[in-house]
Amino acid sequence: MQKSTAKTVEEYFQNQSPERRAELEKVREVILQNLPEGYEEVINWGMITYQVPLSIKPDTYNKKPLMYAALASQKNHMAVYLTNIYSDEQSRQDFEEAYRATGKRYDVGKSCVRFKKLDDLPLDLIGETIARTEVEEFVADYERLRENRKKENAVRKSS
Repeated sequence: MQKSTAKTVEEYFQNQSPERRAELEKVREVILQNLPEGYEEVINWGMITYQVPLSIKPDTYNKKPLMYAALASQKNHMAVYLTNIYSDEQSRQDFEEAYRATGKRYDVGKSCVRFKKLDDLPLDLIGETIARTEVEEFVADYERLRENRKKENAVRKSS
């Protein structure tokens, strides 16, 4: 992964080619138009990140804000990270089904949707996915998943 050293969103965009900047700015616009209240836009992990502020959820496993979504420019592609589609298997399957129904190439990695050009990305679906999870629900999903992991680890250790 190509990690940016930018400190601000504006600086992140300045470090892109004009073509890539224009496409990333359009995706960012869709994200911002659909982002539920309470998330913050920052540069974190070398990309434009939409996260739960520590003032809302300070006790995370790594003491860092919970990443809800992100937008990144990689060497050979761009990516939108959507962590809410992994809160449960049904959410992931629903997203995949809706994505494939658009007819666009389904190219995903671990929580990211990769695209080489804007036409490859179903912007309406990205917007709907971003809008779907309020901060409180996202934090509750995080806590539920962490508790499940703790229980699974305890069972493994006792076996």
